[in-house]
Formats: sequence, structure tokens, C-alpha cells
Amino acid sequence: MSGIADVARRAGVSKSTASRALTGSGYVSAATRQRVREAADALGYVASTHAVSLATGKTQTIGVIVPHVTRWYFGEVVDGIQNALIARDLDCALFSAEPGSLHRQRMFDTYLGRRRFDGLITVGIEPSTRELERITTIGKPLVTIGSYDAGTSAVSINDFDAARRATEHLIGLGHSNIALVGGAAEGSDHSFGDTRRLLGYRTAMAESGLAEFARHIPCEVDMPDGYATAVDFLSSPRTRPTAIVGVCDEVAIGAVIAARRQGLGVPNDLSVIGIDDHAHAEMFSLTTLRQSPRDQGETAVELLTRLIADPTSPPERVWAPATMVIRNSTTVPPESARP
Repeated sequence: MSGIADVARRAGVSKSTASRALTGSGYVSAATRQRVREAADALGYVASTHAVSLATGKTQTIGVIVPHVTRWYFGEVVDGIQNALIARDLDCALFSAEPGSLHRQRMFDTYLGRRRFDGLITVGIEPSTRELERITTIGKPLVTIGSYDAGTSAVSINDFDAARRATEHLIGLGHSNIALVGGAAEGSDHSFGDTRRLLGYRTAMAESGLAEFARHIPCEVDMPDGYATAVDFLSSPRTRPTAIVGVCDEVAIGAVIAARRQGLGVPNDLSVIGIDDHAHAEMFSLTTLRQSPRDQGETAVELLTRLIADPTSPPERVWAPATMVIRNSTTVPPESARP
């Protein structure tokens, strides 16, 4: 295996010059830097992260914290982060912080403080006051993805606006008996994003004179619980709405499956709209508000690398787009339900 001495010899420079050229530490002319890189490429030499760290004081590693590693949204975000980091020759240290778990507590209390990284990206973790204090005392540049605002650079869609627009779409079709499904029960600990979506739904209902019909049906924000919850409230015509806003696509898809298994047509008997444009949304012909988690991950890396280069730069808030995608899961309400 070729070493730095081989690269230096091939490029006709000293070992220290070759090291500076490859690690970016110290001055090296553009022509010399190019010659050294060409020599390294020809020999298949790659500077080790440890060597770069010693030369620059940087670990070349970015910490990423997610609450779940198996759910679609978080997997997509991490994929976008990883792609952007690889393009910049940076490493990714991924941490799972499932809410309420013992390992989450240990991670915030001890593990993060032991790990060395140049910056941190948190994805929808909505830390407690104690956890946020631990993150900030690490003293590393921080970017958040999701609605939670820690006063740092952040990337998210406008959850309030997305839910409001989803609800207004159903109202525009003539629905009044519209339920929002998903998220924690009111009075308990909502996810910050789900709280914003609930407020957007309620605002749209109130502005259309439908506040008295507003109904939130809580459930876990995943497909199985969306299905189980919908089976229950769709089973009786007395409790059945004519339209559903899923707090996310996974809940909405669960509701579509529940409706069809009970003999209800979607959209003729029940209109359903979601938020996300999940990988399965097209399969279920789900009308939704599309966001791109991968793009959000890549944007977060851009923000973080700027912060690492200039820690004094002010925080940036990037609002990612949420675009309406009309498919076949929404239509006018059934004739019997129209005013």
C-alpha cells in the first residue's frame, strides 16, 4: 500500500508539502496541490481521517442524531445527509435516540461528550430542556431538521401551512365533517411538528366556519396504528367522517387500508389526504403534500459546513417546499353527506 512518502516522491515534493496539499493545512500553491493530488490518485493513496485530524485539528466527522432509524422519513433524511457528506469527504457518526429509551438518556448524558466530531445535525428529536443543554454545552456547530427551533440553523417544511392547505383542499371539495388523524392526544406531549399540523388543521376549519366540526383522533404516527385507529372510528356511521387529514402519509395510508377492508370506497365514501409523499403514496394513489427529506438532509449539511467554516455566522432558517400532489384519494363528499 502506498504511503505519503510515495506520493511525495512521485510528485517531486517533500513529505510535509504533500501532507499539506492533501489535508488542506498550510499554504501550498495551486499547481503543487494539483500535482500532489494527481500523484495520490495515481497511487491510490487516501489520507486517513486520523492524519487529517492531526494536521487540521478537525475530525472530518459529523454527528447525526435521529429518534428512529427504521422509519421512512428519517431513513430518507440520513441518506441525503450521507450523500452530501461523502461528496465533501466527510464521515458520518449516526446516533439513535428513541424517545423515552434508556440508551437515549445515556447518549445525552455521557456518550455525546466522549465522541469527537466537527458538527452535529439533529433530525426531529425535539430534545428536552436537559438534553438541549447537553447538546449546547458540547460547543459544536448545530443544525436541526424538523419544526423544533433550538435557535440554531434549521431546515423544515412549514407544518402549520401544510396541514392548513391539506384541510382547505378537502373543504374546497365540499367536505365539512373532516377529522385530523394522528399525533398525541391534546394535553399530552405532542411532537412539535404534529402540534403545528394540528393547529394548521384547526385554523383552516375555523376560518371556513367549521370549528364545531373539528375533531382530532390521536394515534401513533405510523401505518399500523393509523390502521388500527381508523378501523375503530370508521366502523360506525355515527363516528365516521367523510374526509380525513392524516398527520403524515403513514397514518393516511393506514386509514385507506382500514376503509377498504370495511367495504368503504376511497374516495367515493371517504376522502383521505396525507403529508409527506411517502414511498408508498403513489401505490395507494394518495393525495398528499410532498416534501423531500433527502433534500432537507443535503441542505442541513450545506448549512453545517458553512457554520464549521465560520462559527460566528448567524443562524439560517431554510423553509423546504411542500407541494400539493393530487391523486385519486380525494373527491366531493358522498351525496348523503352533502348539505
